[in-house]
Amino acid sequence: MKPHTSHAVERSFLLSLALTIFILVVEVIGGLWTGSLALLSDAAHVLLDVVSLGLSYAALRFSSRPADEEHTYGFHRFEVFAALVNGTTLALVSIAIFIEAYHRIYEPSPVKGLELLLVAAFGLLVNLVVAFVLSGHQHHDHGAKDVNVRSAFLHVVGDAASSVGVIVAALVIWRTGWTLADPIVSIFIGLLIIVSSLRVIRSSVHILMEGVPEGFQIADLAEAMGQVPGVEEVHDLHVWNLCSRHVVLSAHVVIADQKLASAGEIMDQLKRRLHDDFGVEHTTIQFECHSCGQGTVICDNNSSNG
Repeated sequence: MKPHTSHAVERSFLLSLALTIFILVVEVIGGLWTGSLALLSDAAHVLLDVVSLGLSYAALRFSSRPADEEHTYGFHRFEVFAALVNGTTLALVSIAIFIEAYHRIYEPSPVKGLELLLVAAFGLLVNLVVAFVLSGHQHHDHGAKDVNVRSAFLHVVGDAASSVGVIVAALVIWRTGWTLADPIVSIFIGLLIIVSSLRVIRSSVHILMEGVPEGFQIADLAEAMGQVPGVEEVHDLHVWNLCSRHVVLSAHVVIADQKLASAGEIMDQLKRRLHDDFGVEHTTIQFECHSCGQGTVICDNNSSNG
C-alpha cells in the first residue's frame, strides 16, 4: 500500500505552523495588554492550532513510513489518531472558556476596546492567510477528504471566525464601553470550537470503527462487481477506511467452476472496476464455486436471471 507523503503538503504545514505561532505570541501579549478574555480565549484556540498543526505534520511524516513485519498495513492510521486528539482537545478548551466567561459576566473587567480591535484585526488577517495555505490540500484522488489536513484546517477556520467575533466585541466596547460584549463573544467562540471538534471527532471515530467510507454505498459496489462477466453472486462484502486516503475492500464472489486462467481474468476486471470507479486500491476477493453461506448476499445474478 502506497505511502501518501507530499512535499507540498509538508511545506504548507510548516509555513502554517510558523504563522500560527506568530499569531499566538501577538494575541497573548495583546490579551494581557487589553484585558480581553475574548482575545485570550482566541489565543487558547490558537495554542491548540499550534499543537494541531504540529501533530498533523508529525502524523503526515509518520504515516508515510513503509510497512514492516509488525505493521503490515503501514502507519496510515496515525493520522486518524492525530485528528481524534485534535478534536478532543478542542472540546476540552471550550469548557475552560465557558467557565471563565461565566466569571467575567458576574465580575466584569475593564477592556481596552481600540487596542483590542487592532490586535484582533491583525489576527484575522494572518488566520485567513493560513486557511488559504491549507485549503488546497483537503482533498486527494477521487475527491475523498483528508481527515488529518481537514482537522488542522477547521482549527484555523475556527480561529478566523473567532477573530471576527473579537473584532465585533472590540467595536462594541470601543464605542459604547459595554464590557459584557467580551465574555459574550468568548461564549460564541467556545460554541464554535465545540461544533468544529464534534465534526473532527465524528469523522475520526467513524474511520477507527471501520465504518463505510464517506460517499460509498455497499449496494453500488456490489452492483458494479456483479456487472463483471462471470460473476454470479457477491456476498460478505466489507469496505472501510484504513485512513482518510486508503480504502480497503474484502468480498466473497461466486463464479462458475473454470480454469484458473479464466478466473484470473475475472479477478483483473473486478480490481480494475473497483479502482477506476471507486478509487479502491487494496482488495481481498475470495472466489467460490458455491456460496459458503458466510455474510450477507448483496448481489445475486442467478436469482435475478431466474
